[in-house]
Amino acid sequence: MTTENFRTLAVRTLGSAKVGPGHPVFITGEIGINHNGELKNAFDLIDVAAEAGCNAVKFQKRTPEVCTPRDQWDVERDTPWGRMTYIDYRHRVEFDADDYRAIDEHCRQRGIDWFASPWDVESVDFLEQFDVPAHKVASASLTDDELLRRLRATGRTVILSTGMSTPRQIRHAVEVLGSDNIVLLHATSTYPARNTELNLRMIHTLQREFPNVPIGYSGHETGLQTTLAAVALGATFVERHITLDRALWGSDQAASVEPQGLQRLVRDIRAIEESLGDGVKRVYEGELAAMRKLRRVQGEGTVEAEDGVRELVSAS
Repeated sequence: MTTENFRTLAVRTLGSAKVGPGHPVFITGEIGINHNGELKNAFDLIDVAAEAGCNAVKFQKRTPEVCTPRDQWDVERDTPWGRMTYIDYRHRVEFDADDYRAIDEHCRQRGIDWFASPWDVESVDFLEQFDVPAHKVASASLTDDELLRRLRATGRTVILSTGMSTPRQIRHAVEVLGSDNIVLLHATSTYPARNTELNLRMIHTLQREFPNVPIGYSGHETGLQTTLAAVALGATFVERHITLDRALWGSDQAASVEPQGLQRLVRDIRAIEESLGDGVKRVYEGELAAMRKLRRVQGEGTVEAEDGVRELVSAS
């Protein structure tokens, strides 16, 4: 099979967008639980993502009694709402069906997609009542075969993060999900992640091993430069946690991008993908004046190309 055929196979549909080589980078603002259980915060974060030009926002959905170890239920902790047991806290930061209906309507009004990472089978069933464009597998869930099988059965695109996972575990997860309807994200599950642990060349490793799968990047670092580098290395999907304020309470806030940073990130991703080109050497119209002025020996002729630039041709 040719490289071009693989490029065609490595394209997925998310809502009205295409994800994969030859298509604009799909940018997701990961809200997660940075809303701290407040619907207004969720709306504000949706607005931030929409105004920055993101394609989608993502939440996390858990069934607390399933996802919280039983021996942790009654452990008390300090929270912004006072001291409470861990199981009560887990319920406090979850949205119910009415909340997600409101989120769904708000996203429609803002023209942005939303989806979520279900952490258990019951949460998949919950999300299936909404017309989400995809489901996401959090890195922590990559080894949960029961969850992966349920996600595959939905027939929706599945986005799989690969943090905290070995190559063997990643291959197994891809086998369980099937490779024809997934997007694979390189990730490092440290919050925040150090540059020395990002290993961005894994994007190329995943591209080589799974040539028929779009490869993206889920970043948990501080700063924007390394996410931009991931795009330059070929990531076709980018996900970063977003927050209204990195100083807010919550375990993910410090590794999140604030509104102004998100604006810059989306702007710079679009500039990078525009500048990457197709790898075919041309003499652009803008170069012709410099060529006439500065090149003493022409050597090669030029011919007008169909797209308005000039391709190099032999003078002989």
